Amino acid sequence: MTTQSEQAADLDILLSGTVFLDIIFTGLPQLPDPGTEVWATGLGSSPGGIANLAVALSRLQLRTGLAAAFGEDAYGDFCWDVLANQEGVDLSHSRRFYGWHSPLTVSMAINKDRSMVTHGHPAPIGADELLDPPPRTKACFVHVDLHADNWVKTAKEQGALLFADVGWDPTQRWQPAMLRELLAGYDVFLPNSVEAISYTRCEDVPSAAKELAEIVPVVVVTRGGNGAYAIDANTGEQAEVRGLNVAALDPTGAGDVFGAGFVLGTLAGWSLADRVHFANLCAALSVQHFGGSQSAPGWGDIAAWWRLVGRRDESELRGYTFLNDLLPSHGDTKVRRASATIGLRGIS
Repeated sequence: MTTQSEQAADLDILLSGTVFLDIIFTGLPQLPDPGTEVWATGLGSSPGGIANLAVALSRLQLRTGLAAAFGEDAYGDFCWDVLANQEGVDLSHSRRFYGWHSPLTVSMAINKDRSMVTHGHPAPIGADELLDPPPRTKACFVHVDLHADNWVKTAKEQGALLFADVGWDPTQRWQPAMLRELLAGYDVFLPNSVEAISYTRCEDVPSAAKELAEIVPVVVVTRGGNGAYAIDANTGEQAEVRGLNVAALDPTGAGDVFGAGFVLGTLAGWSLADRVHFANLCAALSVQHFGGSQSAPGWGDIAAWWRLVGRRDESELRGYTFLNDLLPSHGDTKVRRASATIGLRGIS
């Protein structure tokens, strides 16, 4: 049943955060030792940070709004153009700032992991100023931290579902009481396995998820290439999904892509198992390309994968049979991948 808040919603999902220009090196033989140089066989440039999630959501045809600061520089021009014009992300609550340069991250992907170097400064204004008031939205995805955002509270009061993830605790204290305070009022929590186990002090992921579900009704613990485990305290559903065997190139943004898939399934009212399988598939497809945001799959990528493997009688694929009914209702659109340079000019 559609609620009044859903009928009035301007967006499906609203985000706020920092957009980085990501420069990603792939095909490295090893990381450089001090005083040495290594050559990479691959290079990609794309918007990163919160843009990873925004693009992944928009490519799944969700009306996605992003509130962020952009520099009045070439990096800001590139990121704004890709998000607004190429990917269809609503930037009406974002702003450009002269004299503030765009944050930048250099990522070096090697052995299915990556190392990063980032440069940037705090944004000139915060999310509460950009979203005063926030537009009506069906959902918000928030990276929770010690800073309380009033716009999130307002969106919740207007009927939005709240999805949360949490970052690495640099103090490594992993205080459960603090997490309980941060997640008050949230509907879905998507930590990774290290975060879930560290905060709960549990010995395994299912035990950690069960304990976290006492704070947030729906908990999904991602396990990188090993899949995910989820529990819904409201319905009693549990789902455990194994990772898919894919050739991983760059894991940057895979967690964001997973989150986007789970948001889509939640807003569509799917079962917990279908939501986790779909999110797992989206993340698996993303690691086959480099560049966090530009690696996100579109419906064409999902359909192509299912055409390739859908007829195989393999136990790990049986959880994806719901795609037979889902895919015909979506366009077989293609998406762009990260390019080796920014602002590439077309030939007129």
